[in-house]
Amino acid sequence: MEPSPRRMPTLDEVAERAGVSRTAASRVINNVPHVSRVKREAVERAVRELGYVPNPTARALATRKVGAVVLAASSDEDGLFADPFFAEVVLGVSAALEQTDLELLLVLANTRRGRDRLERMVRSRRADGIMMMALRGDDPLGRLGEESGIPVVFGGLPLTGEPRRYVDADNRGGARLAAEHFARTGRTMPVMITGQVDTHVSVAREQGFSEGLMLAGIPLLDVASGDFQEEGGVEAMEQLLDAHPQLDAVFAASDGMAIGALRTLRRRGRRVPEDVAVIGFNDLASARHTDPPLTTVHQPVRALGREMARMLVGAIDGNDPSPLILPTRLVVRQSAPAPSPAPR
Repeated sequence: MEPSPRRMPTLDEVAERAGVSRTAASRVINNVPHVSRVKREAVERAVRELGYVPNPTARALATRKVGAVVLAASSDEDGLFADPFFAEVVLGVSAALEQTDLELLLVLANTRRGRDRLERMVRSRRADGIMMMALRGDDPLGRLGEESGIPVVFGGLPLTGEPRRYVDADNRGGARLAAEHFARTGRTMPVMITGQVDTHVSVAREQGFSEGLMLAGIPLLDVASGDFQEEGGVEAMEQLLDAHPQLDAVFAASDGMAIGALRTLRRRGRRVPEDVAVIGFNDLASARHTDPPLTTVHQPVRALGREMARMLVGAIDGNDPSPLILPTRLVVRQSAPAPSPAPR
């Protein structure tokens, strides 16, 4: 005869073990403020001793929270999961949520069906908050969260408007650093490979690079569009070399596109950095292992995810965090080395 399953302890038993009322025990378990330290410690001790596990449905009713947040990405599914940038963001989000009881739900909203699924989830309040990533153009997802009343944090700015809460990197300033580096190293015929033209990040990086060159008195020869991925960099570099064989510097708006540019330059017989200097953007792990190692603009990608999650948790808890811009810096490696010191 099989033993009967062990009965789970109840909230009443926790309250009795702790010597407090059922209401006080419930307030402690649901992390409601204004409970004395003595009662809180007694309830927490009783929970450990009895092995009590809160009922998620009852907890949601008590706190009006469901214990989950959504990371929504409006991007091509294949490209998204091939991009180490997104993986770093997810790691940052997960690390921040480890400090909470919130579960992370990933929703891909790159199709009409995906957008409908996210809309149903939001309108039925099956999530306590949303983090939005990879919005393009006038994406309706940008308005969905705000209209629902659920806290929303954007990872990067949308192309139009400025949301209430967002975390972004200093894309414009970082791209300006790339232009300044080319000027310092004597490059006079630079080109740029940008990402999708309907994203704010592409626009900001192109603006920053153009500004930096203009301040240095160097014309920007041309701009070709990629897709932030390696193959996009391969194709854009082909176009730029065909149109401007005299080019001597390439700024790519992502490390992936810079790696693609390096492939094309090698195949076309251009030496890096002797003939053409190359700078990327992001400073992902792959940038250290290219041939030659890639000079790139570092942005704290994992911190971007971490700060998005922290901001969202704060908003869910009733705080009103301000937008956050994370700093960028240039990491100089062999694809665009620093200028040689002047002889004494």
